[in-house]
Amino acid sequence: MDTFADVPTTTLADVLSRDNVMDTGIRALTVTSGANGSNGAAARLAGPAFTVRCPPGDNLMVHAAIYRADPGSVIVVDTGGDLDYAVAGGNVMAVAQRRGIAGFVIDGVIRDLAEAREAGFPVFARGVIPIPGAKAVVKPHNVTVHCGGVNVHAGDIVVADEEGIVVVPAARRDEVFAAARAKLAKDQAETLDEWEAAHRARIDKLLADGGFEG
Repeated sequence: MDTFADVPTTTLADVLSRDNVMDTGIRALTVTSGANGSNGAAARLAGPAFTVRCPPGDNLMVHAAIYRADPGSVIVVDTGGDLDYAVAGGNVMAVAQRRGIAGFVIDGVIRDLAEAREAGFPVFARGVIPIPGAKAVVKPHNVTVHCGGVNVHAGDIVVADEEGIVVVPAARRDEVFAAARAKLAKDQAETLDEWEAAHRARIDKLLADGGFEG
């Protein structure tokens, strides 16, 4: 299991910068399976990025990626801002899931959402549209892509949940993981009463330093 699998995006965002967090337009479109077939929590994924770049209206390289990405990878797709054509559908996502791919993060749109939702396959995208893209343009895989306002390199760790999507640079993986774990441990050890006391003291000091009266 990836070491970031249970680290919340909120914690990662606290130890990284805004440049590592994708914009709010890319969101979870699927949920995990709940008890007795009910809907569960919003989808969550974590894994190394397998990056794909597609020109608007074409999805060939996403179709190719599902056979080339390693199990556990997150397929990250840069569509050049295309919202008119789906880059993945039900069978593509089903094969990706069967091959052990952790999920999709797509700066674009998909189709056959119900199938992905029923399968519990994690998909983060800008929305859905029923029109499929063409399959004509060949591009290299695992080049730097721009997704959700963030530059994503092959091998960067992508963590996504209902709070958002965070990209951890591969070169900083160990540093960020250690900082996130330390922050989680500190937060979990602190009671709400302790947090409130420290928080109130800090806020009161900031207000006093700013000349606030009241």
